[in-house]
Amino acid sequence: MSAKHDLSLIRRAILIFLVLPFSLTSCKSTSGTVTATQLKDAAPTLPQPTEVKPPEPTAIPPTTTPEPTQVPTEETGPVALPAEPQHVEFQAEDGKNLVGYYYPAGVNPAPAVILMHWAGGDQRDWLAIAPWLQNRPEELATFPGWEAGIGAECREQLMGPWLDPSWFPPALKDVSFAIFTFDFRDFCESEAGLENPEGWLLDAVAAFKTVSGLPGVDPDQIVAIGASIGADAAPDGCSEFIVGGGVCLGGFSLSPGSYLGIPYDEVVTQLDEEEIPVWCLAAKGDPPSAFTCLSASGEHYQTTMYEGEEHGMMLIKPELVPNPLALILEFLEEAFGIETE
Repeated sequence: MSAKHDLSLIRRAILIFLVLPFSLTSCKSTSGTVTATQLKDAAPTLPQPTEVKPPEPTAIPPTTTPEPTQVPTEETGPVALPAEPQHVEFQAEDGKNLVGYYYPAGVNPAPAVILMHWAGGDQRDWLAIAPWLQNRPEELATFPGWEAGIGAECREQLMGPWLDPSWFPPALKDVSFAIFTFDFRDFCESEAGLENPEGWLLDAVAAFKTVSGLPGVDPDQIVAIGASIGADAAPDGCSEFIVGGGVCLGGFSLSPGSYLGIPYDEVVTQLDEEEIPVWCLAAKGDPPSAFTCLSASGEHYQTTMYEGEEHGMMLIKPELVPNPLALILEFLEEAFGIETE
């Protein structure tokens, strides 16, 4: 048995511990309410990845960022980079090697969005959402073929409605974001090693630092969006990045649970004092996330609660109202101060 397989088993064991079905905790009382203690102790059940044969690639993204095809001038300004996702290798503060993909915007410089995955998957969960926010469809004619080059060596192929762009709302008109996805340590393409909350926070901060230095990115306009562990890593990393002298304009959380060991409400309060928006989405039947979202408050804080028990990426599906992807667009408009028609 390979070391990689051993690590995969470790990751699955930790994932099961993290998301132990909340139904086993008897959280709900006969009146339909739950206590704060029950909410904190409960955890949702995340869907297991479905293994299918990955599609045949039609184009594999280059591993380095190509030079612009035009030479910028004082009249034209910097030229946008090609639209294809670019392989990026970077390190966390403790030396852990991480892998991400950069989807350049159609403008230069551009506001940047970091997408942080949940423990039930990896950065491939953003394969449809990333180019949707990048909003350069005419330049990505091979989509969805090129995604076979992202995480192609990972054993499992992930499935879900968030990978089907047919139901997505229209992207913001004439707005193109620079998008960055990455794998937390021991997920898919990043270096193997025992998962831990402290390490995930280091990974999130490293992603912010990396994005701030990417060509075509405005380092003063960066936000993060995440699910489950990524839902905490988005505001947690945002706060830590600011403390270190960086600029972060907001965090968007899909089912947080203070999974990185930092109380979610405290981070929201810190960011709210800096007038930085944080939005939180959770299902009422997902006790840890519902409690976490409702525990925070602030002038720039917004919560949306759904019926059901969906957790993390499972909140991204067409039947939910309001549409979670539409809320993401509204959040980006607020965080970046975008005025649309």
